[in-house]
Amino acid sequence: MRSPPGRPIRETQPLDWRRGRDHIDRMARSRLSAPPVAPGAAGYVGAVVLVALSSAAGLLLAPRWGNSAVDLLYLPAVLAAGVFAGFGPAVLAAILSAAAYNYLFTAPYHTFRIHSPADIVTVVVLFLVALVTSQLAASLRKEARLAQAHAARNATIAGLARRLLSCTSELEVAKVSVDEIGELFGANTVLLAGHPAPQLIAARPVTIALNPSDAGMAAAVLESGQAMGRGLNRVSTVEWQFRPVSSEDRVIAVVGLARDDGVPPVGEGQSPLLQSLLDQIALALERTRLEEEARGFEALRERDRLRAALLASIGQDIRPRLAAIGEAVGGLRRGGTADKALVSTIQAETGQLDRYLSNLIELEPESEQKPIHAGGVTIDLFQRTISRDGRDVHLTPKEYAVLAELAKHPGRVLSHEHLLRTAWGPAQERQTEYLRVAVRALRQKLERNPARPELILNEPAVGYRLMAG
Repeated sequence: MRSPPGRPIRETQPLDWRRGRDHIDRMARSRLSAPPVAPGAAGYVGAVVLVALSSAAGLLLAPRWGNSAVDLLYLPAVLAAGVFAGFGPAVLAAILSAAAYNYLFTAPYHTFRIHSPADIVTVVVLFLVALVTSQLAASLRKEARLAQAHAARNATIAGLARRLLSCTSELEVAKVSVDEIGELFGANTVLLAGHPAPQLIAARPVTIALNPSDAGMAAAVLESGQAMGRGLNRVSTVEWQFRPVSSEDRVIAVVGLARDDGVPPVGEGQSPLLQSLLDQIALALERTRLEEEARGFEALRERDRLRAALLASIGQDIRPRLAAIGEAVGGLRRGGTADKALVSTIQAETGQLDRYLSNLIELEPESEQKPIHAGGVTIDLFQRTISRDGRDVHLTPKEYAVLAELAKHPGRVLSHEHLLRTAWGPAQERQTEYLRVAVRALRQKLERNPARPELILNEPAVGYRLMAG
């Protein structure tokens, strides 16, 4: 199996084990991609040969044991034809068996006329038994092939899931997915993601570029969640067949397949397999997204912890010195020996510096450890947990940053610029749409009635406030 470009093969298992694993996967894929084998001329010739051998054995046994048991010799031939060649050769074997038994072992011999009623019954019963047994044998053969196909399909799905499990980013998942699906279906493959206009994440081969009509159809699939393209629509102007990659009730990506010869890339009966593979890709993409969010969340937590510790250290080091300066200035003022104007200036500057320090240290360690309760919502900034009526609520890093900033100033209106600067950085202070999306998501997750918010209130043209009880 070819590894994604630019990424070395991970030696997580012994080399011999990997070769055996790839050999099994190749066998499974060949069984899945190959259509059911129709009985050819060899199957019918084999049926004739089996009946001939049964007749020869009957001619050898009849002189000694009589003709009564000869009809049983034809049943193995019919069963063998049904198991190894299919229903058609088995029916031919049944007809030939009845004809051979009539011609060779019923009087008058070497003719197809039957004088004895018992022989007529024997020939008819032989044909019926042969026909029924051939049908049963063919059914067993069909079930065996179906079970083999299911096992091969499960092996293919498990092989892709095993490879996706080692991926740690969306790009790695995309590269592995297009390589595996492209090799399995023998088609050019692309994976696109992103709203509203999907972007090409990975392609096989890497030189593929979609034209505007192909990109438009991929965007339509991402929007509607319905597969479109070659072989799926009656009239299709694109060479690609696009399939949605869905997670729960939303489409997170689109996979496109196309063959160089223009044939539909997904054959009849292969759609269930492809859908199972797309489900595995969706799980892998969701897993990598959650892992990236968790890493960002952990980084944000460490940054907040460091900032809180730094601010607490600043407060503990500077405030005593400011207090000492204030007491010294008070002593000078009471003594009356110093310049009154200079003392007033020092006292004013000291008070301003103290107020600046108080504004800088908005949450001391003691107060930060106390949860904030508002309308059934508990916000614990120290533990970085949010709950609604006792149930944990999962927030994205940006949603948490906005809510945490509002919780640090309960009841106060924070401007759009302040919230954007805190959550997204100084470069995004004018992107108010980012903030509206985050607040809308917070209301959906925290408000009892998002249409009539009671927790996060909007101050038109100014900002938002958190109503804490």
